[in-house]
Amino acid sequence: MQAHIKIDPNEFQLMRDYIEESCGIHITQDKMYLVETRLTTLMVESGCNNFKELYHKASSDITKKLRDKIIDAMTTNETLWFRDKSPYIILDDVLLKEFAQDLHNGKKTKIKIWSTACSTGQEPYSIAMTILEYIKRDPKLRPEQFEIVATDISPTVLYLAMAGRYDNLAISRGLSESLKSRYFEPSGKVWVLKNEVKKMVIFKKLNLQESFNIFGKQDLIFCRNVLIYFSDEFKKEVLHRLGDLIRPNGYLFLGASESIITYSKEYQMQKHIKGLYYKIK
Repeated sequence: MQAHIKIDPNEFQLMRDYIEESCGIHITQDKMYLVETRLTTLMVESGCNNFKELYHKASSDITKKLRDKIIDAMTTNETLWFRDKSPYIILDDVLLKEFAQDLHNGKKTKIKIWSTACSTGQEPYSIAMTILEYIKRDPKLRPEQFEIVATDISPTVLYLAMAGRYDNLAISRGLSESLKSRYFEPSGKVWVLKNEVKKMVIFKKLNLQESFNIFGKQDLIFCRNVLIYFSDEFKKEVLHRLGDLIRPNGYLFLGASESIITYSKEYQMQKHIKGLYYKIK
């Protein structure tokens, strides 16, 4: 049978609903081309002649392997070191001072931080480097007093994140020369993250539709540039469940283009310099 590549409206509806049901990503009608361009190769590799066949094959795959490949292909993994800078400035200027005080006076024994969509690792490793730099100024602190859990729905990007190996393009995006020299070592054509940073981060696969309770209460959650891909209803659900997970007086970071105002009243907006963050009420 001759394969046809172009996706038709009915096939788009099938795939769009399947993707949203599988991972929460909401794809609008004007993004039909996105489904077509990102899934064509997978469709052909799966032995399907059209997108309807791909949908039925994925729906009937009890192993969920094809589902994971579809999610992997549809997930946007745009990332860089210290993205937007403001969260890391706030972490260094404000939050780590507060966390350090809690650790010093015995209010807490460990600070727990969750990076909810870590992609290839730049966000959680940037958090870890920020903490390590702060510890140099407060030698009473120890790296093991901080637990960073990083999750993503894509097993591919998690594999790359755990490896901690970055090419020249990836390493140059947002990382200063001073931090590169302190926390990375060259190895051929790649830069390898030093173990003192890698060992601070625990990576786990997670679909944000699944329960968060396995992580326990968190002091700080990074959920940045994630909500923009969800429907309004799912945004509200995620924000509520994140709020349940954050310890009293804990904090949440969203992406620079994301707003919480119309989706949740559980948080109080905070400002520092030009950056915004949210404190659980």
